[in-house]
Amino acid sequence: MPQEQYTHHRSTMPSSEGPQVYKVGIYGWRKRCLYFFVLLLMILILVNLAMTIWILKVMNFTIDGMGNLRITDKGLKLEGDSEFLQPLYAKEIQSRPGNALYFKSARNVTVNILNDQTKVLTQLITGPKAVEAYGKKFEVKTVSGKLLFSADNNEVVVGAERLRVLGAEGTVFPKSIETPNVRADPFKELRLESPTRSLVMEAPKGVEINAEAGNMEATCRTELRLESKDGEIKLDAAKIQLPRLPHGSYTPTGTRQKVFEICVCANGRLFLSQAGTGSTCQINTSVCL
Repeated sequence: MPQEQYTHHRSTMPSSEGPQVYKVGIYGWRKRCLYFFVLLLMILILVNLAMTIWILKVMNFTIDGMGNLRITDKGLKLEGDSEFLQPLYAKEIQSRPGNALYFKSARNVTVNILNDQTKVLTQLITGPKAVEAYGKKFEVKTVSGKLLFSADNNEVVVGAERLRVLGAEGTVFPKSIETPNVRADPFKELRLESPTRSLVMEAPKGVEINAEAGNMEATCRTELRLESKDGEIKLDAAKIQLPRLPHGSYTPTGTRQKVFEICVCANGRLFLSQAGTGSTCQINTSVCL
């Protein structure tokens, strides 16, 4: 008999035991565990959703940004105080129109200019004790672009029309100074002083000292020398006084008159000698020693 007919024949045969029932599903402790895990998952989803909504509310998330941070067409906009715990990289940082831009730090603020190899070219450090700038050249200009101050390894240039030094001790130049004009403020005196060394003024075309509304004094401890190598020294004044010239001895035969003549020694020293009918300089040659 074929297999199909045999199977059909067995299925049509009456069974003395009755129909068998098979249970389909999860029952017992497995069913209770499944319901518990489903309930726990729903609770976690609700807690997560509630925490997400709370974070969005606290951080003030909106369509335009988060908190004080706003996203605009020109970039990011920060309102209020901002604190960055890590390095901030930006192409441009600017304040709102009409407001100032503040950088606050507990120690110092450092601004570095780097090249393509991340090597520092220019550095500005503002600290609690000093403001330091490192670079090849330092310039200060006006709004119109006029140079006011410049400094590099070779020279320091002051481009202002007037340089004012307000220190009580004046200005100290350890080395030489080159200037076409040294002038004091109106109604103020000008003093060029060297307390421990000599004071030398040189110019290829002459040195002019002019006091239009006052006196001019030149004081030194040892020697005051006026030297002209190729020209002459001219004293042009209505009155010339040499009050501290040494006096020669009076001639015994001459009258004690208050008329003197100026005598010059071979070494260039000047002295006074009482005038007589003739020159008395040869009598007082001891003054030249």
